[in-house]
Amino acid sequence: MIIDTHTHLDNEKFIDDIDEVIKRAKDAGVKEFIIPAADPKDLSRAVELSQKYDEIYFAVGVHPIEIDKYEDKFLFDFITHPKCVAVGEIGLDYHWEKEPKQQKKQQEFFIRQINIAKKYNKPIIIHVREATKDTYDIIKNIDNIRGVFHCFNAASQLLEFSENFYYGIGGVITFKNAKKLINVFPEIPKSRVIIETDAPYLTPHPFRGQRNEPFYTTLIRDKISELWKVDKKEVENITTENAKRLFEI
Repeated sequence: MIIDTHTHLDNEKFIDDIDEVIKRAKDAGVKEFIIPAADPKDLSRAVELSQKYDEIYFAVGVHPIEIDKYEDKFLFDFITHPKCVAVGEIGLDYHWEKEPKQQKKQQEFFIRQINIAKKYNKPIIIHVREATKDTYDIIKNIDNIRGVFHCFNAASQLLEFSENFYYGIGGVITFKNAKKLINVFPEIPKSRVIIETDAPYLTPHPFRGQRNEPFYTTLIRDKISELWKVDKKEVENITTENAKRLFEI
């Protein structure tokens, strides 16, 4: 059994064939899915999917590049929903935002959403892109938080938080140019690794350039199996147990 812990099934690229996408994944052994929030306009779709499919859960939050749309009400309206398992994806993204004033705003709303997650005892799903230092400083200075570094960026500095945080491993680990992640991967405790696709983005090799979907978690599992030198079933057992422990599903 595999859990895709980060898949944007609410994305418009899945509108026409969502049933087939889910069936294809389930037939391959992917049994549960978590849809992280990103843009507030898509959340209602995620909630609808979680209500239609027993296997789908969702998170609530505002992605850093959508932070100008942030309202507390967006979180409060959904955070107590029985299928809401986390707050995210939240965090910092300096790749798309170079303006210092807006970067500061990202930091402020990252902290605000972390504190809401603490209030409701939810884990957080953290997006980090070209912002490792500021992410590290924020996490370091807030007590009693837990969650996952989505699409772990191979920053060894963030491994300091492995007592309370997990590390999302997706299609990037299969890329031919993923040498940094491959080198850092053995440093991640096995008990802190979870599998994700970030579908429809970051499709694993050899299907890069095509739409990603939860079915491709099997390729991520296979690469982890190779790196850990254990069989595929053991990878599934370890990462599934990790995901269930983090998200309490």
